[in-house]
Amino acid sequence: MNHKTYYVCKYTPVELLTALGGECVNLNEMPHGFELAEQLAHPNICGFGKSLLESVMRGDVKELVLVNCCDTIRSVCDVLEDSGKLEFLYMVDILHSGGVCSRERTALQLKKLAKAYAEYRGTSFDAEKFRQAFVPPQRKNGPHISVLGARMGTELFDMVQKVMPFPVENDSCVYNRSAGGETPPKTDDFDELMDWYAGILLGQLPCMRMMDHTGRKQLYNNPDLKGIIYHTVKFCDFYSFEYAEVKNHAAVPILKIESDYTIQSSGQLSTRLEAFAESLASDLQKGKEKKMGKGYAAGIDSGSTSTDVVILDKDRKIVTGIILPTGAGAAIGAERALEEALKSAKLAREDIDALVTTGYGRSVIRDGDKSITEITCHARGAHYLDPSVRTVIDIGGQDSKVIRIDETGAVENFVMNDKCAAGTGRFLEMMARTLEMNLEELSRKGLHYGEDITISSMCTVFAESEVVSLIAQNKDTDDIVHGLNKAVAVKTAALAKRVGGQAPYMMTGGVSRNQGLVKTLEEKLGTSLVISDKAQLCGALGAALFAADMLS
Repeated sequence: MNHKTYYVCKYTPVELLTALGGECVNLNEMPHGFELAEQLAHPNICGFGKSLLESVMRGDVKELVLVNCCDTIRSVCDVLEDSGKLEFLYMVDILHSGGVCSRERTALQLKKLAKAYAEYRGTSFDAEKFRQAFVPPQRKNGPHISVLGARMGTELFDMVQKVMPFPVENDSCVYNRSAGGETPPKTDDFDELMDWYAGILLGQLPCMRMMDHTGRKQLYNNPDLKGIIYHTVKFCDFYSFEYAEVKNHAAVPILKIESDYTIQSSGQLSTRLEAFAESLASDLQKGKEKKMGKGYAAGIDSGSTSTDVVILDKDRKIVTGIILPTGAGAAIGAERALEEALKSAKLAREDIDALVTTGYGRSVIRDGDKSITEITCHARGAHYLDPSVRTVIDIGGQDSKVIRIDETGAVENFVMNDKCAAGTGRFLEMMARTLEMNLEELSRKGLHYGEDITISSMCTVFAESEVVSLIAQNKDTDDIVHGLNKAVAVKTAALAKRVGGQAPYMMTGGVSRNQGLVKTLEEKLGTSLVISDKAQLCGALGAALFAADMLS
């Protein structure tokens, strides 16, 4: 028998299982989806619970030891018991406190587990192997970034490590295990060892399942800490509660992200992670060293709807700005837009000494010297257009962003709506199609309305149904459009409040041309919006400015 024994909780007695001949592995992979799991479990079970079910139902796991962390794990255990897919399944029932009674009960639980596992394996407890299994956790010394909160999947953590400017410690629930750093007593008495071991397991740096979790404060009071990525899993309440505490007391920048524990959700978070990394980096000028030619710098903003290009001269003056539809492919659209910009500026490609790409398609553009997120680029571009601006609002085709910036144009905080089309340019595009008009026509409607209609659903599909119903009721088009503008404005204003937005506000991107939406958003914010004639070029402008930095 050579099956690995998988576990999911830091309170799992892995040293005991090792002493009984097991090879323990943390089960933390993120699947592409939950096709098998959703055939068995309630749809509102958390993504991590579904990932466990998915791994077992695929046949990847034969031995699994669980701890009663939460209701999700209990539900998963019940489902797996009925599935018949596992050769060994055991739930360790550990209480949520570290008192004397809890320690006694945990020692009994350890003995029961040992008996069941030894019978399954056909082995016996090896006290010396038990002592050797205690390996101190390895931590990086010096400045670092900490991942806190609910467990983070391996694939997402790998992504975090790749983009952050400092080493990253995974301090999410299962990874800040400290039991391995202890030294067992020199005795072979099993009962004595289990009593000691129960105290060690319960005495770890607590997770949020424990009744007393004040010890977790040391995770964000480390003097070497440079930033925090606080991760939560959809439907997980434990760590949603802790975030407010960390936010109010940590002295370093914090990025909060949520995943549903699929690889797809990790990809959706890449822009947030990269923007956070850029805000932490002390130097954004780490691109290729360039020999100074004519001093022209270019930025390409590859968006879902349009691809924008800005070219600056050696004095950082705008030579030209081009806006073209992206088309079917981001790389092809970028190449076409750059060619048009060069033609407009009467330049050749070799005249461009530095090129920075941004936008959702930035990663597929191979011609650039550096790639920077649109969050950082919009902040830089907005500051160039109006240095007094402190909050930038960009309603893009695929997502909406509100960015708070300082007096230098650096990002202080940001928030995004990138999980559905609600409140984005795509939402407005679909509503325009339903109203049988184009976006240009939609942007001129809603300024003068009679009835203050409220679109109750921000789900794009349901909102479309509401619009169809309003059309059937012969509601005036201006009234319907005002209702749509109000729905987007309410959602955007809520994002601004979350990020701590401060006036002056600037709106960037193509949606800034929508006069009705701008007016309604100003009403919700209680202040006017700065709208530049180069608003749609703001991201490309910021990218070009970063490219110019590479030449200075």
